[in-house]
Amino acid sequence: MFDLVIQNGNVYANGAFHKMNVCVTAGRIAALTTRAEEGQTVLEADGMYVFPGFIDPHVHFHLGVGDRVSADDFLSGSKEAALGGVTTYIDFLDPVWKAEDIDSAFRERSELAGGSVVDYAFHTTIGNLNDDPEEVYRRSLSHGINSVKLFTTYADTNRRTPESYIRRLLEKSRACGCIVVVHSENDNMMEHGDRIPYWNLEHSRPSICETQEVMTLAAMSRETGGRLYIVHVSAGTTLEMLRKNYEPELSTHQITLESCPHYFLLSSDRLEGEDGWKYTMTPPLRPESERKLLNQDFYLISTIGTDHCPYTYEQKHHEYTSEIPMGIGGIRYSFLNMFSLYGPGVVDRFTEGPARAYGLTSKGALIPGFDADVTVFDPSGTTMVQDEMSVYNGKRYEGRIRHVISGGTPVVLDGVLQPHEGRYIARGPLER
Repeated sequence: MFDLVIQNGNVYANGAFHKMNVCVTAGRIAALTTRAEEGQTVLEADGMYVFPGFIDPHVHFHLGVGDRVSADDFLSGSKEAALGGVTTYIDFLDPVWKAEDIDSAFRERSELAGGSVVDYAFHTTIGNLNDDPEEVYRRSLSHGINSVKLFTTYADTNRRTPESYIRRLLEKSRACGCIVVVHSENDNMMEHGDRIPYWNLEHSRPSICETQEVMTLAAMSRETGGRLYIVHVSAGTTLEMLRKNYEPELSTHQITLESCPHYFLLSSDRLEGEDGWKYTMTPPLRPESERKLLNQDFYLISTIGTDHCPYTYEQKHHEYTSEIPMGIGGIRYSFLNMFSLYGPGVVDRFTEGPARAYGLTSKGALIPGFDADVTVFDPSGTTMVQDEMSVYNGKRYEGRIRHVISGGTPVVLDGVLQPHEGRYIARGPLER
């Protein structure tokens, strides 16, 4: 007898659906079968899709910027994640300016994350740092982190990493088994200042800032052979230019591209409304032409992250961007948003894609021996968003996240949260 059997579902495995059962023992996938099985717990999934648990590779829980902290901590944010079918997410250590500070940054972030209800991992984050890249990678890997995040903007807070150092990181990334993760906007091309109103956000940091910087980074990745991961690609022109010039690096995943649901669904005209301040994030929403082009080249995107970072009404409701903390929520509706656009074609971007990019070797697929992380999706259900601060408020989705299993234990049953404690997932060096 198995610990858990999810029976009669349309199970997603090897890129296709199969009518079968998922059998779980001791927190792992034990078998995929077509015959009747006995389990201590049996969940009926007839007519439903059974997916590997979703992985969100880009969230910001309890993010402190100046004297402001994002509205979701690790407990509330991970509950939102679970309700959206996410069984693993990757957050970020606070930025460091010396490699030796990675150790304390890891300890401090780990203490905050202790209440997470699903599994989690971290990225190292660096500011304008100049230590030996091998030391940055060594200290990161000592804490189970194989990804180093940096910015090509935010020079005003000394977070901008110069291109000369990025190149050094890329040169050492493959040999050290790590990947360079970049927020890519050209700081020199932006309009800076304290009096930029929210409706001019996109104009102040237009899509060419992203496209130009990404092309520079892609050239460095090609020249060094280094692994490059571009977060939250927002502009269709960026994808178009990469498709035309860097297809070999994209096809081998030397360059990995992530985007977020809001860039596929929303355009910068949202900033022009009276509640445009709700729609502020960086990179900003793009013009409709860029949104359409982004959707056109969707197949180039390997992972979907949310950049989940909501703030309260009081924090967001201001006129000038210097007064508004950048970021929106969305982890609960990420899969529903993308499934509404692309159907099952999005599944790999939530599962196999992020697992491959970040070395989550026991996640991202329903394979015997892998972690028993499972999301059961009911296509006959509906989901309504009732959250005035959400940019998706009032949206109705076809489909419903019915059950979510984390490490063989239900964390959501029939859409209702269950008591559960997530684990920190340490990752080893990526395949060289």
